[in-house]
Amino acid sequence: QVQLQESGPGLVKPSQTLSLTCTVSGGSIRLSSSYWTWVRQAPGKALEWVGAIANSGYVYYSPSLRSRTTITRDTAQFTLQLSSVTPEDSAVYYCAGGASRSLYSTSRNDYDLWGQGTQVTVSS
Repeated sequence: QVQLQESGPGLVKPSQTLSLTCTVSGGSIRLSSSYWTWVRQAPGKALEWVGAIANSGYVYYSPSLRSRTTITRDTAQFTLQLSSVTPEDSAVYYCAGGASRSLYSTSRNDYDLWGQGTQVTVSS
């Protein structure tokens, strides 16, 4: 059974870069899903789609976050880097995997795989 696990620092200072890793276990990252995605949810707000990387290597970014976001993929993990963070970037960050219907989606139902989430707080 394929599982996703997010990891990274829970506290980041303003203006620094947030770095998170999603480890894919129990199966091949290339065979388990077509798109590997980062989604976040701030307190009291809806899920926000951050970006995704396809198995082809092509990367898709949210227009509002594009200038600050980098997503990469390795053999069994994919990463998120968000630069110049502010307190507004504080959220629970989730990694997810899915087929084409998951691209740009903020509905959990559109994903085949979903991590447990990791809280990131931006504060000095």
